[in-house]
Amino acid sequence: MTDKVKQMAPVIWEEIQKANNILLHCHPNPDADSIGSVLAMMHFLKSLGKNVTAIIGDSEKPTNLDFLPGFDQIEPKNYFQIDNSKFDLFLILDSSSLDQISKKSEMIFPQKLRTVVVDHHSSNREFGQVNLVDTSYGSLAEMIYDLFKLWHVQISPQMAICLFLGIYTDTGFRYPRTTSDTFAAASELAKIYPDFPEAIFKLENSEEPERIKFIGLALSSVETYFNNNVAIAAVSFDQMEKLGIKARHTEKTDIPNYLKSVKGWNIGIKMNEVEVGKVSVSFRTRDASRWDVAKIATATGSGGGHPAAAGATIKKPLAEAKTFLLETIEKVYPELGTP
Repeated sequence: MTDKVKQMAPVIWEEIQKANNILLHCHPNPDADSIGSVLAMMHFLKSLGKNVTAIIGDSEKPTNLDFLPGFDQIEPKNYFQIDNSKFDLFLILDSSSLDQISKKSEMIFPQKLRTVVVDHHSSNREFGQVNLVDTSYGSLAEMIYDLFKLWHVQISPQMAICLFLGIYTDTGFRYPRTTSDTFAAASELAKIYPDFPEAIFKLENSEEPERIKFIGLALSSVETYFNNNVAIAAVSFDQMEKLGIKARHTEKTDIPNYLKSVKGWNIGIKMNEVEVGKVSVSFRTRDASRWDVAKIATATGSGGGHPAAAGATIKKPLAEAKTFLLETIEKVYPELGTP
């Protein structure tokens, strides 16, 4: 538990106490850390008697997390499809920028709406009225766990499994910023929800055929650049459409991790055209201290994340997006040479 979290916990607690109608949301293409943190917070806020609305945001609800308690209560709407005037507090979790809330239109909050940002991404711009951004955490779920401890919350089994899976997926219990505190938090959560192996099985064994087809397409497309330091898998919208692959089938496929697992391939990148002229990009690196992929994602003008794992959206056709990305990498890390 960090000093920053200890300092901000009472400030956020005061905001929660003053609010009656609270909004929560998931970031685009939400993972278990986003969904789990939102659901754990939702269960907690409802236990206080608050009126809570959770929305999925711009993406579809991920089917591999539909077993989590409260998942069905996440509304399949984005920020601009709800009546924002009824809320007095917006808890913005695991989102580094306004684009992470919605890209459907310009983000303007109602005057009476208090905004509290709680995040662990290094690219966070602290855009809330109250901000708790602590990049020392490997997952937001672990930070939420620490806040609950400071607020003396009795963590229920429903909250525990949501937080456990958030920690498990974002840290892998091995990625950078995984600490002894991470294992301590997971251990306590596992005591509260001892059936966690079953939950992990459900999470990791709910693949759809289209996702497997996408992995095959992506891996067969791999090309390397910058003297084999950068490996890129790139799949076009046309390729996906022919096989019935939707945008949701392309997320959480671990493609960049496969690529950076190859010795000598220091940066792994997955590019897929989610619609014509719009490319989703995911980055991973073997050595975040040397090759900070959040810097690359941020330099595209529409991305961010962690030093070891980041993402971006490039609004160009796939071939142009790839050229633009290679130019961006060359500018950020000129020592790599030319593509």
